[in-house]
Amino acid sequence: MAGETVQPDLFVLDAPPAPSRRKDVLVGTCSWSDPSLIRSKRFYPRGFSSAEKRLSFYASQFPIVEVDSSFFAMPQAAHAALWAERTPDDFVFNVKAFRLLTGHQTPPASLPPDIAALLPPLQGRKKNYYYADVPEEIRDELWRRFIEAIAPLKRAGKLKAAHFQFAPWVTNSPEWREHVEHCVERMAGHLLAVEFRNQTWFAEGRVDRTLAWERDMGVAHVIVDEPQGVGNYAQGVWEVTHPELAVVRLHGRNEQTWSAKGLTASSERFNYEYSDDEIEQLSEQINSLVERAIQVQVLVNVNHEDQGVRAAQRLERRLQKLMPCIQGDKFQAPETPSPE
Repeated sequence: MAGETVQPDLFVLDAPPAPSRRKDVLVGTCSWSDPSLIRSKRFYPRGFSSAEKRLSFYASQFPIVEVDSSFFAMPQAAHAALWAERTPDDFVFNVKAFRLLTGHQTPPASLPPDIAALLPPLQGRKKNYYYADVPEEIRDELWRRFIEAIAPLKRAGKLKAAHFQFAPWVTNSPEWREHVEHCVERMAGHLLAVEFRNQTWFAEGRVDRTLAWERDMGVAHVIVDEPQGVGNYAQGVWEVTHPELAVVRLHGRNEQTWSAKGLTASSERFNYEYSDDEIEQLSEQINSLVERAIQVQVLVNVNHEDQGVRAAQRLERRLQKLMPCIQGDKFQAPETPSPE
C-alpha cells in the first residue's frame, strides 16, 4: 500500500452533521455495512450493532452512500423504504444496478429463487448466467423488480442516481454500446451514473466520442481513480457529461491486488491507504468540477477495515477548506490550506 497510515478519528455518539458541510460536494463511501469495516470496530460506536443503528450513525457522519448490496442480489422495496425512513431529509443514495443488467456473470444463487427456477439449466461446465442467456420475458421482470425496489427512495427524494458499473469485458463495440443504450432506455425517468471498466472507452482518439455519446444519452459520467495499465482498468477522465451531477469513484491505487486471483473479499482488492499528497491532489481535482455540475459526488471504494471512512473524512476536510467564501456580493477564493 502507498502512503502513511492515518489514525482513525474519534466519533461522538449521535454527532450531527457539521453545520458548515458543503452542499455542492457530497462525500461518502460505497457501503455502510462492509464486513471488514464492522469487524474493525473503528467506526461504529459500541452497541451500534443493528442495521438501523448503523445506517443512522453513518448518516450522521456523511451525506451520501452508495448501496452496493443491490449488485450482488436484487434489492427489495421494503429495505429501501426503511433506508429512507432512517436517514435525514437531505441524505441521498446511489444504488448500484443488479449484476446481470450490467453484463456481469451471475450465479444462480444471486437471482431471486422464483426467477432462477424458471431459467434453463446451465450447460456443461458453465456456472453463471449472462444477460443474453436469459429469456426476454424474464429480463423484463428483472428490470421491473429493480425499478420497483428503488422506487421508495425515488418517492422520498433520496435517490440521486442508479449506478451502472459495466463489466470489465464490456468494450467500446457496437454490441455493447447498444446494450448500454438499452439500459438507459429501460431506466427512463432515472438519472444514471455510468462507469466503465475497460480501457477501450477512453483510449486515445476515443475520449471525445465517448463523452459526447454519454451526453447524448443524458447520463452522468463516472470519473474513476484506480490503477492504470494493470489488468482491466478504465482511464480517469475528469470531465462532466450531465449538468446536474458529476460522480468521482475512488478505488485506490493498489496495483498488487487490482487483478490478483483468488481473493476472498473486495476488501482485499481495494486495500489502499491514500497518502496526504494524494488526498490533496484529489481534492483540487474534485473542486475543479463544481463549476460544471450542480452537485459533485465523491464515493470512496477502498474498504479494508476503516480505510474508506477515514479517506472520506480527510477528503471532506480538505474540500471544506477549498470552499469559496462569500464576502458581500462576491465570492472570494479560499486560502491555501496548510498541512494537517
